[in-house]
Amino acid sequence: MRSSSPRRTRPSTQRSRTPARRGTLATLVALLALALTVPFATADDRSELVREQEENERRQAELQSSLEGVETELAETYLDLEAARQRLPIAQQELADAEDDLAAAEAALIEAERDLAAAESRQEQVASRLELAESEAAGMREQIAETADMIGGTQAALGDLARSVYRGDHTTSTLDVVLGSASSADFLRSYSVTNTAVSSQTQVLRDLEEAEAVQRNQQERLDAVTDRVGELRDAADAAVADADQARADADTAVAAADQARDDAEAAKTAIETAQADATALAEQLENQQGEYQDQIARIESDQADLSERIAQIDEENRRERERQREREREREAERARQAEQAQRQSGSSGTAAPPAPPPPPPPASSAPNGSRFITPVPRPVTITSGFGWRIYPITGQRALHAGVDLRSACGQEQVAIADGVVAEVRPVGSTPTSGNQVLINHGVMSDGNSYISVTNHLSGFAVRAGQRVSQGQVVGYTGATGMVTGCHVHLEIWRNGTAIDPMTQL
Repeated sequence: MRSSSPRRTRPSTQRSRTPARRGTLATLVALLALALTVPFATADDRSELVREQEENERRQAELQSSLEGVETELAETYLDLEAARQRLPIAQQELADAEDDLAAAEAALIEAERDLAAAESRQEQVASRLELAESEAAGMREQIAETADMIGGTQAALGDLARSVYRGDHTTSTLDVVLGSASSADFLRSYSVTNTAVSSQTQVLRDLEEAEAVQRNQQERLDAVTDRVGELRDAADAAVADADQARADADTAVAAADQARDDAEAAKTAIETAQADATALAEQLENQQGEYQDQIARIESDQADLSERIAQIDEENRRERERQREREREREAERARQAEQAQRQSGSSGTAAPPAPPPPPPPASSAPNGSRFITPVPRPVTITSGFGWRIYPITGQRALHAGVDLRSACGQEQVAIADGVVAEVRPVGSTPTSGNQVLINHGVMSDGNSYISVTNHLSGFAVRAGQRVSQGQVVGYTGATGMVTGCHVHLEIWRNGTAIDPMTQL
C-alpha cells in the first residue's frame, strides 16, 4: 500500500499518517469506482438451472416429435410403395388377360363378319334363284291362265253341244242318213260327216280332260315352286339375321374386351403412377428428413454454442462479482484497520481523528424494466413473430422461438438496448441458422440477475468484440442472413442463461 512509503521519513506521526490515510482512501475509491464500471454477476440459482434443463429437454422432445412425424410419414409412404409394387404384377397380368380376351373377341368378330359375308352371299344367290323361280312361276301362271281359258272355251262348246243334243237339233241316226240319202254317194258323204262330228266331239272331250290334267299339274308345280321360293327366302333371311346377330354379339364382345383392356391399362397406369409418386414422395421425405436432421443439428449446435457462450459470460460475471466482493471485503478490512489504527493514535495523542469518509455510492446498473431497456429500432414497433413455440417457417416444424421478431426494413440501424460490452461478433459462416450475430453482455443488474442480449440476421456490423457500447448506440443493420425468409429484427434477452420474452423487458 502507499502508506508504507511515507512512514520511512516519519518526522511527525500525526502529519505523516494523515496524508497516507488520504492517499489510501483515494486509491480505494478509485479502485471501487473502476470495479463498479465492470459488469458483474451473481451465482446461478439452482432452480433456474433446473428449469433451463427442463426447457432444453422439452425443446429437444418437440424437435424429436417433429422429426418422428416425418419418419412416420416416410414409413407410411414406404408401405404404400410396397403395396403398389405388389399390385403392379397383378395389374400387369390382368392387362395381359384383357389383351388376350380382346384378341379373341376381335378374332370372333372377324369370323362373325366372315360368316355374315357368306350369309349375305348366299342371300344374294337365293335372291337370284328367287328371281328365276318367280319368273318361272309367272310363266306358269300365264300357262295356267291360257289352259284355263281353253278349258273354259271347250267347256262352253261342250255345253252348247249338250244343249243342242238335248233339244234334238243335231241327233242324226244311221237310219236317218240311209233314208235321207238320194244316192249311195250322198249316203257315204252324209255318213262321213256324221262320223266326223262324232269324232270331233269325242276329241274335244279328250282334249278337255288333258287340259284339265295339265292345269292340275301346272298348279301343283306352281305351288311347289312357290313353297320352295318361300323356304329359300326364309332360310336366307334367317342366315342373314343369325350372321348379323353374331356380328352384333362379336361387336359387343370386342367393345367389352376393349373396355376391359382400357380399364386394365388405366389400373396399371394408376398403379405405376402411384408407384412413381410414392417413390418421389419417399425421396422427397428422405431428403426432407435429412434436411430436418441437418437443420435440427445446426439449430441445436447454434443453440448449444450460444448457451455455452452465455454460460461462459454468466460465469465471468459471477467470477467478476466474486472478485468485486473480495475487493469490497478487502476495502472494508482496510477501512476497519485504518479506523482502528486511527483510534489507537488518537487515544495516545489525546486528539480524536476525523472519521473516514464513506465510500461513494456505486453507479446504478440498468434495471430490467421498460424504462431502462429500449427497443433496437425506433418505436412504434410491430411484432411479426412473438416469443415461444411456433411453426418454424423454414422447416415447417414446431420449434421454440427464443426471441421476438420486429418489422424492420433491410439496412435499418439497430441499437444496443442497454449499456454493456460486446461479448461476441459472429459472422454468418459461424452461425448458419442465426446469420450475422451480436452478443452484448449487460452484466449483473440491480435485481441480481445477469442479462445478455442477442441480435441475429444482421446485414452488417457496427461494433467489434470487446467494445463497450452505450444504450442507443448502433451495433448493426437489419438484414436477412441465416435461415430466414426476409429482413427483420430478431432480438433475444437471456437472463441467467435462459431465454425470456424480450417484450416483458423492453
